[in-house]
Amino acid sequence: MVAGEAVHASPASLSSEQSCFFRSGRSGLALLAMGTGLLRLGAVTCGALALCVGAASAGPGLMIGTGDDGLKWTEATGNVVKAHQEVGLDAVRVTLHWRQGLTRADDDGRTHLRRAQNAARLGHRVVLGIFGDPRGPPVTEEQREQYCQFVRDALSRARTVQDVTIWNEANSAVFWKPQKGAAALYAALLAHCYDTLHAYRRTVNVISTTAPRENPAKFIAELGAAYRAMGRDKPIFDTFGHNVYPEYSSESPLVVHPGLPVLDQGDYVRLIATLTTAFRDTAQPVPGSGSITIPATGTGFRARPAIERPVTIWYLETGFETVVPAEKRGHYTGKEPNRRLVQPLAPRTRSALVVPDQVSQLRDALELAYCQPAVGAFFNFMFVDEIGLGGWQSGLLWADGTPKPSYDGFKTAVAAVQAGTVDCNRFPVAVTGPRPAAATTTTTSTTATMTTTKP
Repeated sequence: MVAGEAVHASPASLSSEQSCFFRSGRSGLALLAMGTGLLRLGAVTCGALALCVGAASAGPGLMIGTGDDGLKWTEATGNVVKAHQEVGLDAVRVTLHWRQGLTRADDDGRTHLRRAQNAARLGHRVVLGIFGDPRGPPVTEEQREQYCQFVRDALSRARTVQDVTIWNEANSAVFWKPQKGAAALYAALLAHCYDTLHAYRRTVNVISTTAPRENPAKFIAELGAAYRAMGRDKPIFDTFGHNVYPEYSSESPLVVHPGLPVLDQGDYVRLIATLTTAFRDTAQPVPGSGSITIPATGTGFRARPAIERPVTIWYLETGFETVVPAEKRGHYTGKEPNRRLVQPLAPRTRSALVVPDQVSQLRDALELAYCQPAVGAFFNFMFVDEIGLGGWQSGLLWADGTPKPSYDGFKTAVAAVQAGTVDCNRFPVAVTGPRPAAATTTTTSTTATMTTTKP
């Protein structure tokens, strides 16, 4: 964390006790649901949003989504799905709160799951992120059973949902306290849930989760050691989830950080090396180089064929916070603690100096993810800004539901990924890993590798 910067590790899950995120989910949602005309996406207004079944697929191997709780707060799920799909998003990650002792969703949870199911039935891929109080993670066998049964119950209520994140940023004290021994305890939780959920639904996608700060490489090494000590002959995750926030919003996604205890997006090569060392020659396939086979089941009309799917990395969260202009300030509350923000769209100047803005940062991050072979999904944190300035203003829409100047540029970048027209040769191999020889001879790299080292 940089001085004056909001904590990057915490945005996605700030529970109702931790505040910001659950509060903010209501901001854009109310506008999307009410049809007030405040949200205008192209020629479509909220009041005229029609249901759109089936989002356009992203480019080969990359799903594009947002982490935003908006759809939890409204019965007008179709409006939220339509708004996401209008910009080209395939998926949304929403959170669900668990507490010790619960094995089934409470009244609020059942409402949120019903709305998540409605979104999934409209063709939106919904990812559930289920976690609880950081002071009470499931660390005993009894608590693990409670938590995993709670996740199973959630999937039974959202029957079209296949993707679930087990906890949130398990290597961060913001979400898991204490951190001493956390990797081994998290490995046990992953294993317990993997077996419980796959016994219930064989096609479920069990996703792990780590933060870019808090020394994730050390945590992953300890996770691998704990897995090996189990002597387990099955995986503990289907997808490796990782958040890749930059050190600050104006830092390029291409920056690598040798010698620092972080794994941001530019540190992809080191992330792959860390995962390979942790899980090589085990039953847990290494993301980007292994796959999981789901055995065939049943006979006759109940027969289900075997399925083989690759194990990939999902970037579950990243984001670039923007300055709130004076004319929008009335829609926000509190004081902004982050002094290293970017403009949604930097003004054009005659200077040769390139000023990073939200749209250029998002474009680079999205295209880089597309060009990193093991990455299967990219989620921008927030679709609509949080109302509280102590939270996150990294959405594509202002808190009043109107598009930021970066909206159209991001939509264009998404379309390029979907069309497969991204030139991966503009990125150095230091941030993408080796590329096939044919791909490296067509165009020379035009983007220099940037590094950050210890002072």
